[in-house]
Amino acid sequence: MRCHLISDNTDTLMGMRLAGVSGEIAHNRDETLAALRSALRNQEIAAIFLTQKLSELCEAEVRQIKQTIPVPLLVVIPDRHGGQGLTASMTRYLEETVGIHI
Repeated sequence: MRCHLISDNTDTLMGMRLAGVSGEIAHNRDETLAALRSALRNQEIAAIFLTQKLSELCEAEVRQIKQTIPVPLLVVIPDRHGGQGLTASMTRYLEETVGIHI
């Protein structure tokens, strides 16, 4: 099993490649959704890392994948610009999926 990154910038992709993670660049919503669909079909991928900026382009789809598809695991990561609003996003995700109110 391996990990795969879908990133909006080459710096994040190159850094993850140094760690042995495969990946691809997406620039817009359509490219992001196509890359997600492709990665979800690949039986060798155990975890998909998606940069925060791209997750915001297709927020509803990302939420649906996280709530309904156990494998591969979909993880939203901050990119080189940091994790603006990542805590709020995690809190909302926990509230919606587990019912925990923080």
